[in-house]
This record gives sequence, C-alpha cells and structure tokens, in this order.
Amino acid sequence: MNDITTAELKERQANGTAPVIIDVRETWENEEARIAGSQNIPLGELPSKLDDLEDLKEQEVVVHCKGGGRSASAKAYLTQQGFQNVRNLIGGMQAYQQG
Repeated sequence: MNDITTAELKERQANGTAPVIIDVRETWENEEARIAGSQNIPLGELPSKLDDLEDLKEQEVVVHCKGGGRSASAKAYLTQQGFQNVRNLIGGMQAYQQG
C-alpha cells in the first residue's frame, strides 16, 4: 500500500473516514503534540504490543513518527508480522503540524 500524505489524512479525519493511527514516537514526544485519535506505541514497544494489535491486521493502519524514519521501520516490521495495509505518514508529525 502506498504511504499517505498529511493532506489525505487530514481530509479523511475531517470526513470521518480516518484509519487507525499509531504514533511510534516516544511517550514524551507524544505528550508534546499528538494527532487526534492516534494511539502511542513507541517503536521499541511494538513487538510486545502485537497481541493487542491482532485485530488490525486486515484494517488500514497509518504509522507516524517525527519525520518518517521510525515509522518506516514500524511499517516494515508490521508488514512482516502479517499486517496487510500499513501506510507511513509522509513527513511525519513535522509535516502534519505544518500543513
């Protein structure tokens, strides 16, 4: 699945069709700024949270971090674990806050 732009994500949030959003930044980063409706699972904790995310394997999931690097790793990891529709937020939180 192609990655998602901040414009597309914001449009989908506005019209009520937002996907599941997972913030893979550290907890302190999430506390400074967060995308409404997102859940915070720091990248290092993803393996231990897989059981909690099992129901999302068939759903569209957007992962994001500050700039896109950690979420690219999260996307690759989740895809390896059988998640079928993971998208990375292009530009991460930096782009989301600018746009």
